[in-house]
Amino acid sequence: MIRVMTSDDLEVVSILEKELFSLPWRYDDFKIELEQNEFAHYYVVEEDNKIVGYCGFWTLYEQAQITTIGVTKDYQGKGIATIMMNKIEEESIKAGCETCSLEVRVSNTVAQNLYKKFGYITINTRKSYYSDNHEDAFLMMKAIGGYDESNYISD
Repeated sequence: MIRVMTSDDLEVVSILEKELFSLPWRYDDFKIELEQNEFAHYYVVEEDNKIVGYCGFWTLYEQAQITTIGVTKDYQGKGIATIMMNKIEEESIKAGCETCSLEVRVSNTVAQNLYKKFGYITINTRKSYYSDNHEDAFLMMKAIGGYDESNYISD
């Protein structure tokens, strides 16, 4: 089951974040995203009443930016990331976004393969993007076609 992340989820999400990432977001980072960022959308996936995955993205005009995707180690490879990617794209299209982008560590080939499966392509390399070890990141992007003509005035 995928649902909107709430402030009640932040303690668990923060713990998972520390387990999954070498440069984890802090509890307060997620709190600010949920409470103060009007462009932010965050979701959790639950199995057997426990959070096994979470994701976040921003919708900024015609562009969606994936900010985070995390799946507990016990549930990796079981389709949880696919559920979240589908949700991100679905909600981004509803918001009128035309493209979706993300950054991913050059060394994270598992994530890169997931994004490629969804049709993302590498369009650039961001040098020394990650502050923990100065690893490069690939900037990946996909056209999602969320343009809606009815949102624009015509002559």
